[in-house]
Amino acid sequence: MDWAGWAVFGLVATAALTASMIAAQLAGLTRLDLPLVLGTLVTEDPDRARVVGFFVHLIAGQGFALGYAAAFAVLDRATWWVGALFGGLHVAIALTVLLPLLPGVHPRMASPRAGPSSTAVLEPPGLFALNYGVQTPAVAVVVHVIYGVVLGLLLRAQ
Repeated sequence: MDWAGWAVFGLVATAALTASMIAAQLAGLTRLDLPLVLGTLVTEDPDRARVVGFFVHLIAGQGFALGYAAAFAVLDRATWWVGALFGGLHVAIALTVLLPLLPGVHPRMASPRAGPSSTAVLEPPGLFALNYGVQTPAVAVVVHVIYGVVLGLLLRAQ
């Protein structure tokens, strides 16, 4: 495994995922602003939060890319379709476990049980992140599959 390649390819795949998410948000397909959600873990200011969140997402993408690369190495196979399967597993865990748990640790996100007196600025994503729009799960699946495909293609090319 070319670990320098992993680092570069992780950035490329994360950039593809992030660009796809931003494009979907700008097209009105989802209200999920992942850099804002991640950045408001650190700061209240929404403009700063988006910048911080972008870098948090980039670092997380590198971490996931390392996991994908390790899995490809264990399988001794990196292909676009194995990457797509990993992307599907990745997004399934994110939508069913990680995002629904986020209100429990996010200081600026309401819980699903928050009443009208809540001062939280972000609504909870809910199961499959449906609180951010009915198309959000489909968008999340597509962009994570793109992430896996990009990693599978690039790591295969080594």
